[in-house]
Amino acid sequence: MSLMVHLKTADHLRGRGDRIAKVTFRGLPFYSRVVENCEEVAHFNEVFRWPIASRLDGNEMLEIQVFNYSKVFSNRLVGTFCMVLQKVAEEGHLELTDTLIDDNNTSIKTSVTIEIKYQPMDGSVGVWSDGEFLDVPDDRDGIFCESRLWICWVSADEPAVLDMEDLDRKAMRLAGTLDPDTISLASVTAVTTNVSNKRSKPDIKMEPSSGRPVDYQISITVIEARQLIGLNMDPVVCVEIGDDKKYTSMKESTNCPYYNEYFVFDFHVPPDVMFDKIIKLSVIHSKNLLRSGTLVGTFKMDVGTVYSQPEHQFYHKWAILSDPDDITAGCKGYVKCDIAVVGKGDNIKTPHKANETDEDEIEGNLLLPEGIPAERQWARFYVKIYRAEGLPKMNTSIMANVKKAFIGENRDLVDPYVQVQFAGQKGKTSVQKSSYEPIWNEQVIFTELFPPLCKRLKVQIRDSDKVNDVAIGTHFIDLRKISNDGDKGFLPTMGPAWVNMYGSTRQYTLMDEHQDLNDGLGEGVSFRARLLVSVAVEILDTTSPEIISSTEVQVEGVSNISESATGKMEEFFLFGSFLEATMIDRKIGDKPITFEITIGNYGNQIDGVSKPSGGKKKKKDGDNEEEENELIQNSSEDEADEDADLVSVSSTPLMRPVITDRNYFHLPYFEKKPCVYIKSWWQDQRRRLYNSNMMDKIADKLEEGVNDVQEIIKTEKAFPERRLRGVLEELSIGCSRFVALANKDVNQAGRTKLDRERLKSCMREMDSMGQQAKQIRTQVKKNTVRDKLKLVQIFLQRLRFLADEPQHSIPDVFVWMMSNNKRIAYARIPSKDILYSIVDEETGKDCGKVKAVFLKLPGKKGFGPAGWTVQAKLELYLWLGLNKQRKDFLSGLPNGFEEIKAAKMGPGLHAVPPVSLVYNMKQVFQLRAHMYQARSLFAADSSGLSDPFARVFFSSHSQVTEVLSETLCPTWDQLLVFDDVELFGEASELRDDPPIIVVEIYDQDTVGKAEFIGRTFAKPTIKMCDEHYGPPRFPPQLEYYQIYRGNCTAGELLAAFELLQIGQGGRADLPPLEGPTDSERGPILPVPLGIRPVLSRYRIEVLFWGLRDLKRINLAQVDRPRVDIECAGRGVQSVLIQNYKKNPNFSTLVKWFEVDLPENELLHPPLNIRVVDCRAFGRYILVGSHAVSSLRRFIYSTPDKSSTNWATAAKLMNGYMVLTNGGSQPRSSPSDILVNMDGEPPVRKMDTVVKLDASDKDKKKKKKKKKGGVEEDDETDESVLDWWSKYFASIETMKEVCLHRYSLFCSYTHALDVKPDDLLLKGSKMKEKSKEKKSAKDKKKGQAADGAEKRPVKARVDELVELETEYGNFEDWLHTFNLYRGKAGDDDEHALDDDRIVGRFKGSLCMYKLPLSEEITREAGFDPNMGMFQSIPHNDPINVLVRVYVVRATDLHPADINGKADPYVVIKLGKSEVKDKENYISKQLNPVFGKSFDIEATFPMESMLTVSVYDWDLVGTDDLIGETKIDLENRFYSKFRATCGISSNYSVHGYNIWRDPMKPSQILAKLCKDGKIDAPQYGPGGKVKVANRIFTGPTDIEDENGLKKQTEEHLALTVLNHWEEIPRLGCKLVPEHVETRPLLNPDKPGIEQGRIEMWVDMFPMDMPAPGPAIDISPRKPKRYELRVIIWNTDEVILEDDDYFTGEKSSDIFVRGWLKGHQEDKQDTDVHYHSLTGEGNFNWRFVFPFDYLMAEEKIVISKKESMFSWDETEYKIPPRLTLQVWDADHFSADDFLGAIELDLNRFPRGAKTAKQCSIDMIRNEQELPTISIFKQKRVKGWWPFVARDENDEMELTGKVEAELHLVTAEEAEKSPVGLGRNEPDPLEKPNRPDTSLMWFLSPLKSIRYFIWHNYRWLILKVLGLALLLLMLGLFLYSVPGYLVKKMLGA
Repeated sequence: MSLMVHLKTADHLRGRGDRIAKVTFRGLPFYSRVVENCEEVAHFNEVFRWPIASRLDGNEMLEIQVFNYSKVFSNRLVGTFCMVLQKVAEEGHLELTDTLIDDNNTSIKTSVTIEIKYQPMDGSVGVWSDGEFLDVPDDRDGIFCESRLWICWVSADEPAVLDMEDLDRKAMRLAGTLDPDTISLASVTAVTTNVSNKRSKPDIKMEPSSGRPVDYQISITVIEARQLIGLNMDPVVCVEIGDDKKYTSMKESTNCPYYNEYFVFDFHVPPDVMFDKIIKLSVIHSKNLLRSGTLVGTFKMDVGTVYSQPEHQFYHKWAILSDPDDITAGCKGYVKCDIAVVGKGDNIKTPHKANETDEDEIEGNLLLPEGIPAERQWARFYVKIYRAEGLPKMNTSIMANVKKAFIGENRDLVDPYVQVQFAGQKGKTSVQKSSYEPIWNEQVIFTELFPPLCKRLKVQIRDSDKVNDVAIGTHFIDLRKISNDGDKGFLPTMGPAWVNMYGSTRQYTLMDEHQDLNDGLGEGVSFRARLLVSVAVEILDTTSPEIISSTEVQVEGVSNISESATGKMEEFFLFGSFLEATMIDRKIGDKPITFEITIGNYGNQIDGVSKPSGGKKKKKDGDNEEEENELIQNSSEDEADEDADLVSVSSTPLMRPVITDRNYFHLPYFEKKPCVYIKSWWQDQRRRLYNSNMMDKIADKLEEGVNDVQEIIKTEKAFPERRLRGVLEELSIGCSRFVALANKDVNQAGRTKLDRERLKSCMREMDSMGQQAKQIRTQVKKNTVRDKLKLVQIFLQRLRFLADEPQHSIPDVFVWMMSNNKRIAYARIPSKDILYSIVDEETGKDCGKVKAVFLKLPGKKGFGPAGWTVQAKLELYLWLGLNKQRKDFLSGLPNGFEEIKAAKMGPGLHAVPPVSLVYNMKQVFQLRAHMYQARSLFAADSSGLSDPFARVFFSSHSQVTEVLSETLCPTWDQLLVFDDVELFGEASELRDDPPIIVVEIYDQDTVGKAEFIGRTFAKPTIKMCDEHYGPPRFPPQLEYYQIYRGNCTAGELLAAFELLQIGQGGRADLPPLEGPTDSERGPILPVPLGIRPVLSRYRIEVLFWGLRDLKRINLAQVDRPRVDIECAGRGVQSVLIQNYKKNPNFSTLVKWFEVDLPENELLHPPLNIRVVDCRAFGRYILVGSHAVSSLRRFIYSTPDKSSTNWATAAKLMNGYMVLTNGGSQPRSSPSDILVNMDGEPPVRKMDTVVKLDASDKDKKKKKKKKKGGVEEDDETDESVLDWWSKYFASIETMKEVCLHRYSLFCSYTHALDVKPDDLLLKGSKMKEKSKEKKSAKDKKKGQAADGAEKRPVKARVDELVELETEYGNFEDWLHTFNLYRGKAGDDDEHALDDDRIVGRFKGSLCMYKLPLSEEITREAGFDPNMGMFQSIPHNDPINVLVRVYVVRATDLHPADINGKADPYVVIKLGKSEVKDKENYISKQLNPVFGKSFDIEATFPMESMLTVSVYDWDLVGTDDLIGETKIDLENRFYSKFRATCGISSNYSVHGYNIWRDPMKPSQILAKLCKDGKIDAPQYGPGGKVKVANRIFTGPTDIEDENGLKKQTEEHLALTVLNHWEEIPRLGCKLVPEHVETRPLLNPDKPGIEQGRIEMWVDMFPMDMPAPGPAIDISPRKPKRYELRVIIWNTDEVILEDDDYFTGEKSSDIFVRGWLKGHQEDKQDTDVHYHSLTGEGNFNWRFVFPFDYLMAEEKIVISKKESMFSWDETEYKIPPRLTLQVWDADHFSADDFLGAIELDLNRFPRGAKTAKQCSIDMIRNEQELPTISIFKQKRVKGWWPFVARDENDEMELTGKVEAELHLVTAEEAEKSPVGLGRNEPDPLEKPNRPDTSLMWFLSPLKSIRYFIWHNYRWLILKVLGLALLLLMLGLFLYSVPGYLVKKMLGA
């Protein structure tokens, strides 16, 4: 399918000139040629053709733009013509002439004439048969044609091959972007492309990043445990990571211990090792010094799972414990903990610590990643190990030869076994002695919960050795890749499949320097072995009786597997040709060199196949898998075809290198290119690689497109949305194409279950991705580009994940450079990249293409600087495919060669591959490298600068630029000409695919060799001799190329490269070169005019403010510094600071200079700031320097008419929007705008006020500032309210807000159907359950929050940030530039340059084009000396009172051996230092300081405030835990007014008192005056007018005595709180806040050591003094006394049996204590011999305790041990434990049952014993709860429970108790006695007499016994006896009576 547009003419043009047209369709532009010197009519007469892959949509657009072309300036648009292609889509053909429209959408006279043809797809793609050949329907001769972007059918009436002229017009520009790393920064269109596709992209990043160790810190807080199973236990929690173990303290006799202990583990290991470590939490019962205790349960998770969570942490989550020895048991309890993993440079946001109501609910807060079910089941993981092949020697052969001489047997030198590791457990197979091809047939079985929280299985072949076993090779199986957790997902399954293992080189040495590689660290440099494995998972039914309940690893045998199970053996053919070998490191340049290519062990001549010994050779038909290839020569007769004598040639002939330049050599492969070829046998599993290739190609294209879009956005080019739509279009086409091609793969032999399932899930994913791409495409608008781009990046991650095939097939190909029979350097090429398929999309991306390959050093040698130098650069052609498909293996080579076969071949073997190619076609070129400048280079010298020069390599030539000294931004402006460059191959192909140019940048050193700075690649623009040198391609544009040093960026190079063919006429025909223009520079050619940028005159104004924190230079203090500013060769110097100590500010503030800069802002050179110290005798010493790489943010834009200087100065200063509320758009409307503050929406209420009572009077009194929305029911009385109530209220609100935002975010990502795993974020399961269970108290809170749910509220101040980050470092007009000196470090993640900082320069820049418009300078009060920096305060020294409030610190890094710290605060400012050492807080990692410190300081000398937390030590010096630094000067001068936060309401007394000495009205007046607007006008009725806006608010205020008086302060404050809404000068003023700052320690750079919450107020001394500091001292806990009366018990289970009667009874007593006060446990007396479980006590317990109302915690101070120096303070939740026991005289008492009541929320007691049931505990969450702190007195019945053998809860008794809470004062007034003592004694209980010993009154008790137990029986017997008596009497008297009657007597 294609769309063709024939652009004929453009008419009615005005004037005379050169015209060019641009035609755009689907975001892809074509340019016409330039029509020169035309007047009215421009005859373009060109055809543009777009091959398209999806049907033309009726509403798509075609756009044609006509420009006036200019060589020098940018092209000027004449007009645009847009048309909708509806008609074209219907009819297929259209001719028309239509007029253009100009920028203002008005029609102009100019018109264009065009003809459009649309060729829809007729006929459809042929069916694929057999996966090998292509059927085409007979009725038409379709040609299958491929261009890099589209697969298109071209019908017979069109040219079959896309003609090059079309393509030339940047048609494919879009497609061939280089790697994301090399993407040109300046222009997207200028990116080089591959048209004929014979070349692959080079990879620019050199250094392997994986194996290098990094710092990690894992912090785990164990908070508490609940529902532990077992009776009356003493639990300890053990935290284990890898081999490190740490234990909590032991808590006595409790099933729900509270620890709150913090542990930190530090590691320095590679990331892979870190993420595979297992975190194991186990609870152990009664561990002590003598015994190890019994395990209750464990929980396991790997570190990687934690790291992939949002913020790399789990916070306040419950881990489920299970028993590894008994998998039938179920849950053994829960442990609540925080786990965080911090790598270097990660910062972790800690959610706020507040009261833990929500987290108490266990089910909704389990410690599991999103998407894993709470009920995990046990499963068996079966890892079957069948056999291995191709193992290397692991022993020296000397001993073997001796043995052979004696015994005469030949042994294999390796004793392999396989070790499998998973979830912290290891299993091993048996050892197969002496075998290179061991057969195990065993399976290792792990039992683990499913889904497991460990991502990887590690399978390792090891060599068993008497001394120590070593790894032969390691393979990791990622469970996420072999399973799918979706609805149609599948359990982990894999194989049986061969996995290839790579590691160190195969020759055996005693000390292998690359042993790490065999353990799976870093990239393997050689094939080691392959292993046949399979993985399966079976979910266990734990109820079935025959299940083994232990989780020990088991190993058992399995049956053998058939040969064909892993696929059919096929013969593969690998061909390679070396077209060029250059840049060979000079160390190896003196000896002959050969290159060797290997695949598996084939082709490896030095250390390849270890032949299996003696009788083990297995000859099946054609199955000579690992034998040497010579075996094929004597193969059976029926194979005598052409290949019979084909011997593999795997290495190039030896050749001596030739010198290129000082550093590099090259091999003279000129006409003759050596070739290698190898035959090998592998199972045919190409399908796997094909599917992977298809997805990779889609992903590459997507990545390219995404980079393009980012580039367009970054360079602010037009229409990024069009390009993004195009990208999404390509993606959806690619996806549907994948589904179509993969579909034919549905049934094939040799496919495993994973192949089938993976194919299904890939097809589903790709299909849905294609659908979503279509859908998103329709939503891409100009304003949504960035959001949609993020989604596309998620697609990209997903694609890359899917494309990674977990089951290997063909091993990777290694290219080794050998010298002297030693392996020097290598490159590893994945076999899938060079695999051939007849379907284009399935072919590997480098198959049959020339690729630039850079060889690197193996293993650890390649780390650091050694790894950055190229060992050799090869131009390499590779092809891998089935031997039977090999007919066109040469087709991708550049044409023009003859094949040279090996000499010994007989005649007639025409199909033998060549051993070398001879090129008889060669072209001669001249390369011109226009090296203009570089910027932001790496600092390579100790001065912090470099002396850079560039070296350009092309083919076997190299040249260097001149060296520029002392700069990081050299402008070489130099043209390097390479004459007579010979390239081999056809001219047309070279034109499309030139070789790449390598540019290396070095730092010249006076001694020793130049030091490497970085490297980049480029492709030249090519002109053949028959082409015209002119636009649009010539002269080429300068472009930015990213310079890389290892994996880090090291700057950018601005350059252009052109390659010009020299024809018959010689060089005379080439465009002329100008001679050297600059006499001083000697014979250096400058970059010619058409290429160097067009310059304009700019003025740069510099504001010099001052210098700060200059360090000593060569041990001498800096005394008289000066700042030199330089840009593009011009510059200005500041005045000298006469005495840096006395005043480090400059006396002259503003200076300027003029300079010629490029028109294009992107090409602006950097501006250099240097500070020098002027010493005696006119010597200057460089102190430090700073390069401002981009001046864009300092460009001054003319303000709009309505605004005046202040704001424009501010706007210019940062080029940055005033914060958050976009308050900076000038909204100057004449009418007044009413901002009503009275009927505030509920949101604002919540935002500012914590409402405590409805009555109006109280409301005024108790408004809380900041942002609380919480009803504090308990704190209604005025006296309780203090600063902390405000603080906690704010935190509550903030939590609600954050929670709400979070759920919004989640719902959005869910709508996208993106798996949370890809985004690495939690879904929206946020506490749904806890929401339902909000108690009545929370209901009101909920309503406040619901108001907020309507839209997210911007919390007043996010407590989680430093102010600096919120307010752009307060650089609104004063910028801080760090000065660097010294060599940059070479750490992996850009060395933290902090140690290179030698000081800071404060100032600013402003640049603008000359001349400047008049009106600015004419304005009133314009000071010409200050230039653009009007109304800037003076910089004379100023005295300031600094008041620092330190609230608390959290999560400090432990500093003492006991895992705690004794922190105190130190505050430094200039010379003054305040140490608060005597008030250290003992053994606390979350100390509450609650202090304020006043320091007087003089700015500018003392402006850097350091707040540090130290650890107090009894002996030795105190250690620094961490510190934070705040630049006070920037805050002081900022227009955000960061001196003293503005609270949300004004109050003259109480805890909320106004802190600033200036009242709101004074502040407002001053702001208006400074901003040059009218003073505020206060009107009647609570209104105020500022700058045409009207605000309303209350007008009266109460003083201490409750008297009301009128005030304007509330009104003024309302304006200040909404200052950002004022047009032109509005900005957000800093509100009252508490900022949370990370504490850092210089010894552990980049890793947070805790956080500190604090704020700073500053008051100038020339103002009235501020009031006293607010009291924020920590709340003192209140003393309470809890009186518990135990009245009775009932239904207590009976434990004892009576000796005589066998009677069940119990001797009951009740024990009680408050948690944390275990030593104060109290017992009642014993109710002996209760026979019914009833006990009567009337006994009183009294528990005094200290309680913090706000935090709902009891405070305990006690010494940790007898050796402790001081008491430690603990805070724990108030919980009362009551237990019922059975007293025994001689043995230990028996525990019967217990209940624990949380005094803040416990169920109300039942009224009677009958109503009291176990449900009161089981359904605790549903029942209404009460708090003893509100009720004060509660009485009722509560159940006692214990767990039976099956861990079920059972009722073991009931207790009637009364709880009475009194304050300490009340307790003094009405004291009570313990037990039944005075005062206020309780009466004695009425107990039955049996409770006395039965032998005191035996009769009585016997009577009691018999009566009690047999009373019914006795009654029944008596009744029966009576009945029988009556009957007897009746029978006795009846006869007599009858006789009497009868006789009538």
